[in-house]
Amino acid sequence: MKDRIIRLRLLDLRRSIFKCWYIRPSFYVFLLLTFYALFLSKVPVWAHTPLDVNTNEQGENSTGLHAIWHDKGGESDIYSARQAHELGEFRILETAGSTGLSAGVFWSHFTLRNRDSHPLTLNIEYVDHQLVGLQAFSRKAGSGDLFREVSNLSIYEPFTRRQVAHNRFVFPVTIAPEATQELMVRFDSGELGVVFPSLRIWSPQALQQNSKGETSLIAFLFGGYFLMAVFALVGAIAIKEKILYIYSFYCASKILVWGTVLGYTHQYLMTGSFHWGYGSLSGAVAIMAGLVFARTFLETRQYTPKLDFLLQLMLLNGAFLIGCVFLELKALSQISMIIALLCYPLVVPIAMIRWRQGENAAGVFALGWATLVLGLLVQAMRDLGYVVHNPVNYYWPPVASFVEMLAIMAAIGLMVQRLRLQKDRAEKKYLQQLEVSKIDLEELVQSRTRELEAAKARAELEARTDPLTGIHNRRSFFEESNLLLKLAQRKQIPLGILMLDIDRFKSINDCHGHLIGDQALCATARVIAQHVREVDVFGRIGGEEFALLVSADGPGTLAVAKRIHEDIAKIMIKSALGPVQFTASIGVAQLQGERDVLELLQHADSALYRAKRTGRNRVLEYAVAEG
Repeated sequence: MKDRIIRLRLLDLRRSIFKCWYIRPSFYVFLLLTFYALFLSKVPVWAHTPLDVNTNEQGENSTGLHAIWHDKGGESDIYSARQAHELGEFRILETAGSTGLSAGVFWSHFTLRNRDSHPLTLNIEYVDHQLVGLQAFSRKAGSGDLFREVSNLSIYEPFTRRQVAHNRFVFPVTIAPEATQELMVRFDSGELGVVFPSLRIWSPQALQQNSKGETSLIAFLFGGYFLMAVFALVGAIAIKEKILYIYSFYCASKILVWGTVLGYTHQYLMTGSFHWGYGSLSGAVAIMAGLVFARTFLETRQYTPKLDFLLQLMLLNGAFLIGCVFLELKALSQISMIIALLCYPLVVPIAMIRWRQGENAAGVFALGWATLVLGLLVQAMRDLGYVVHNPVNYYWPPVASFVEMLAIMAAIGLMVQRLRLQKDRAEKKYLQQLEVSKIDLEELVQSRTRELEAAKARAELEARTDPLTGIHNRRSFFEESNLLLKLAQRKQIPLGILMLDIDRFKSINDCHGHLIGDQALCATARVIAQHVREVDVFGRIGGEEFALLVSADGPGTLAVAKRIHEDIAKIMIKSALGPVQFTASIGVAQLQGERDVLELLQHADSALYRAKRTGRNRVLEYAVAEG
């Protein structure tokens, strides 16, 4: 039964992948080119004898691998190299074209012969991009003359200083008619790196044409990356999907890393200065972006937590690589980059596990990631000297990276399609439930509406009511009072205000506790409420301060204040220390053309302050002289 389920899943995966018209041909072309890059590409022949050259050189002739000397210390100059050559220390490079990851510098010796009767100018091209510096020396073969420097190229120099404008190192050589030119070339990969001592020979016109073709390929790839990044970003903004934002950044990082690695960043952007760490830095950004995308897309944190921890360690290594670049630790950055590339394939089995868990889009993702891994494998085998360097496997990693992004886009499409189907099924089920339980739902809505209305009414009441005493709070008092004041001004109705403060309220709290203090406030509010009519406004505006706005003239307002004053003095509250009694001070003011309640209340407050200052436990009216 288990085998049958696995076979069905494989069948579903195959149908999901190959029903996309743009993946099937890409997949077949990918397999064909990989097979060619690994097994069918021809190993060039590097002759030890002088190589005959002419004006029609198309880059098919390569030289430089027959006589190689490795200076592990990296301090040798042309004199040391010439001495090593005379001592027979130059050897044939035994690999398919690479020195492998080695420290120090490498020297190459070769000769070029011009059989024509006119001078011949050629461009000698270093075949790869992983080189810090190249120094070339030349002399007429058999003359015994000293070698003279014909080129000194470095990535640290401005691009404008290059003798030939090309993303890789290229230097010109001029050979006299019917003469043989002897050359010594120094390859410097820095503290630790890979060198391809092979050099291709071009006529200037042929190199220019080839460069246009390569630039067109890179422009196509970068244009595809750019379009995918833009489309994903637009989609992310439209549907607010996090995975599309990450995919857009991942696409953009591809442009950054391959543009830097292949030398186009130095050629077109950072022409004035460059640094060895730019390649490692851009690589770290692309690797970390890919890992963040993989974690998000595969949902490893939720479904494969143990493997997600491994991805987190890989992200940590990416951060370490960035730190090594900023600290100028080139050897450590190289090691960190190797670890990152070795761990990168681990994403494929993680994706396959998610596919076995039922996520079909993870299978397409695994195919895309495996494409990139295979491209990086081709590059690693070429760097280690197991596969010969040629244009196909040179550009195969960025092409494989492009195919990976296409496959991931298809996987995102499958994921979005699955989510849409799930949404459609959920909506259909929901509609069915609505039809079945329409009456119950309407009753529930009505019940909930009543509850919300009741809750709203309670909330409005609580917002306008003092929670302790149950009367108007400060905000509610001012709102109601201003309405009453405007009505009184419009209809010429007399209006008075009382501001009341419990005397020595703090001592009640200190001696008897806050519970007794709260009871005193509530009792005061109840006493005052007994004198409040429907046309009056009563509220608590401070800690122990109350305000009462009454529709009465001066004597009537003063009479209300005195009755309240007398009733408050009669209040008695039981406590553990015995009965508690207290008094109140009241300030009274009458409406005399004030613009709002606050101004009127300030007059009452002035009278209250005078009552407090003159001994408390009294009722005083506001005198105009106080203003």
